[in-house]
Amino acid sequence: MLNITHISVSKYLDPSNYKSFKHFEDRSHSKYLPKIMIGIFLLFIASMFLPWTQNIRSTGQVSTLNPYDKPQNIQSLLGGKIDKWYVKEGQLVDVGDTIAILTEAKEEYLDPDLLANTKVQREAKLRSVDAYNSKYNFLVDQLDALQELQKTKIQQLQIKQQQIEIEINSMQQELIAAETYAENASNQLLRMEQMHERGIKSLTDLETKKLSNREAEAKLLSVKNKLTKLDNDKLDLIQEREFVLTDFQQKVAKVESEIQSTNSYRFSLEGESNKLQSKYNQIEQRQNAYIITSPINGRITKILKNGIGEFVKPQDDIATIVPTEYQRAVELYVQPVDMPLIREGKEVRLQFDGWPAIVFSGWPNNSFGTYSGEVFAIDNDISENGKYRIIVVENDEEKKWPELIRIGSGARGLLLLNDVKVYYEVWRKLNGFPPDFYESGSNKRLKNKAPIRKVK
Repeated sequence: MLNITHISVSKYLDPSNYKSFKHFEDRSHSKYLPKIMIGIFLLFIASMFLPWTQNIRSTGQVSTLNPYDKPQNIQSLLGGKIDKWYVKEGQLVDVGDTIAILTEAKEEYLDPDLLANTKVQREAKLRSVDAYNSKYNFLVDQLDALQELQKTKIQQLQIKQQQIEIEINSMQQELIAAETYAENASNQLLRMEQMHERGIKSLTDLETKKLSNREAEAKLLSVKNKLTKLDNDKLDLIQEREFVLTDFQQKVAKVESEIQSTNSYRFSLEGESNKLQSKYNQIEQRQNAYIITSPINGRITKILKNGIGEFVKPQDDIATIVPTEYQRAVELYVQPVDMPLIREGKEVRLQFDGWPAIVFSGWPNNSFGTYSGEVFAIDNDISENGKYRIIVVENDEEKKWPELIRIGSGARGLLLLNDVKVYYEVWRKLNGFPPDFYESGSNKRLKNKAPIRKVK
């Protein structure tokens, strides 16, 4: 009995009459319990020396590595009215397959003969340009002919001037001879008059000398007149040369003015022709843009514009397409405090939503249902969620990522760091120290993996 109170009932009871008292008296302590407890303690101590892989846990989603492999919207280049759909949601399409056809909605493009009329207008402008090109060529030939004619005329006048100068030189010699002859005739007449007064010569001889003197004076006057005429002819040639130069300059200036006017109008017609060609190309491209085609091989996931006859604006999204072939990647987001521990090329163990897995964070090689990857890139800018994004790509050729992984599905990652003992990891977590990111180099000195800027 417990003998809790001073009132005892033991004297009224006989323990031998009750089986319960006998059972308690026969009970004995187990001799194996201390051994089991000691074994568990020793096993716990031994487990502290097991290897442990330090890691960083993070979450993210499946994405693609290349920007052109991501889901994208198919847009309408021009505004218009939906005339016909050629695809359904979930349908596979190839590059260039027709998605939908639009019809024109702007008034200025509703003319069914607009393209043909624009082509005719451009051809008419081109014919006008050809006509002005011919006129330009004719004016250039005319200008060349005028310049050649001017050269020829100037050469003719120069030849005449040279001939006159030769004649002037000849006349100057004749003038000298005539002056000498006249002077001699005058002297002879004077002596004849003196001799006639003395009676030495007859009157007939005197009259003969007078006649000779007059002939000499007449010849001298004739030579002077010819020389004066040649000088006048020379002046006339100089004036004629100046007149020819002025006349040809006026004609050349007139032709050059016509050439400039022709060029101006020709260039204006060429500009209008180019504008019509540009307009023709725009109309042609606009008509081709009514047919909306697939830019990639992919699957139509969603139709954003419904029905027939609905109007769409330029650059409106009409459908969403997902590529059928793409290089998968996983976007993981890690805390800023863990960023110094992450390097490109580090191994990552991944778990995808929908694929069951048993994860042992400290023993990743013994985990089931996880897949291997490596860090491909690290963002330098923090994301909107306050974490840094890292991109992980596939690196295991033997155990590839599941083919049925969809873009946007969730993923969890273990970024593997150094291998340490369990007791060290427990001690580190109890003290709040960061994971080890130091390694020993060839000189057996600790070296930080993170780059350290040297201070000069």
